[in-house]
Amino acid sequence: MARVVIMGAGIGGLPAAYEMRDALKKLGGNHEVVVVSNVDYFHFVPSNPWVGVGWRTREDISINLHNLLPRHGIQFTDKGVKEIKADENKLILGDDSVLDYDYLIVATGPRLAFELVEGLGPEKYTQSICHVDHAEKCYAAFEEFCKDPGPVVIGAVQGVSCFGPAYEFAMILDTELRRRKIRDRVPITFITPEPYIGHLGLGGVEDSKLLLESELRKRDIKFMTNCKTVKITENELHYEIVNDEGETIKSGVLEHKFAMLMPPFRGVEPVAKCEGLANPMGFAVVNQHQQNPKHPNIYATGVIVAIPPVEKTPLPVGTPKTGYMIESMTTAIVHNIVHDIKGEKPQKVGTWGAICLADMGNTGVAFVAIPQIPPRNVAWAKAGKWVHLAKVAFEKYFMRKMKKGVSEPFYERQILKSLGITRLKETA
Repeated sequence: MARVVIMGAGIGGLPAAYEMRDALKKLGGNHEVVVVSNVDYFHFVPSNPWVGVGWRTREDISINLHNLLPRHGIQFTDKGVKEIKADENKLILGDDSVLDYDYLIVATGPRLAFELVEGLGPEKYTQSICHVDHAEKCYAAFEEFCKDPGPVVIGAVQGVSCFGPAYEFAMILDTELRRRKIRDRVPITFITPEPYIGHLGLGGVEDSKLLLESELRKRDIKFMTNCKTVKITENELHYEIVNDEGETIKSGVLEHKFAMLMPPFRGVEPVAKCEGLANPMGFAVVNQHQQNPKHPNIYATGVIVAIPPVEKTPLPVGTPKTGYMIESMTTAIVHNIVHDIKGEKPQKVGTWGAICLADMGNTGVAFVAIPQIPPRNVAWAKAGKWVHLAKVAFEKYFMRKMKKGVSEPFYERQILKSLGITRLKETA
């Protein structure tokens, strides 16, 4: 019998649990799948920008896991993990109880490192949409802001690896302000450490620069690239602009009455502190088979995985992990755990690629980059209202499949098939 424990119950962890359960059933025997989370719910992170302006509620994008997982043959605890004892194949849970594992899949997502920039974060002077808790606070702050509008700053600070939600939120906010007929009272500035608009941590994807610059200009959103956020106060954001060599060529202050900035990511504490598992930033180190080299019965998927930047940039810009890439990692992990149980060597390698549906409120931009690092076999970018409609449709699709406990293709893979872009393999 093998016990597979999955740390995390988000976009990576929940599909991993379903796929692992189905694979072990086919294998036969009395195997177990256990999900450990520090909260008792799943929430659909891509919908958080909508929560931030009141277009969705927590209830719309969340599922209670205590009711869900046992019904689908998966054990669940929301005690969280305090420590990984990798040499003993044990987890110390939040209540100091011990959970043994034969295989561990780390799918925790990141720690939001607000402390890296003075004044950053929902406990200080900026909003966040990285978690549904933060998105709810963002919406409350937005409602207060609308009573007395003024300047807005949206974007990302240096070291960020997830830029899509920043672009989305800027344009969703613009759309909502127009609906409320107060857009004329709200100057919006978009700031980013990217060397150009549409870099996205990917070195750009086809016409992403042109498409996103065009959207920002259409909406009268000013933007600054190569922008380092120095500090944020209650009503000011202090910044520096750097040149191609990273040298400061300009500094200034932006006034704001409302700000939302994406933070840098780091590894969560139990992963970061597990010797041999993480790099200096706390992200899980894996080989091509998604295995940790020192602890080969530990695998990792999703944002917690250490991936180097696509290219050197004047300011630190990380590499994003989109849904299709996460699914690719997860599928490889499931196959390789089954191979190991059968006494075989790991065989599967994720076919990493980046796919993004960026909603812009009343339109959207879609990107496909396969592989993620250029040169690519597929580089594709298109804009249109269909992207907005597709994101709404696939949100409903994904939530329905998670509630049913179905380990079916991730919603972004379905998007690719529907567009007829290419035939893809999840593993190689």
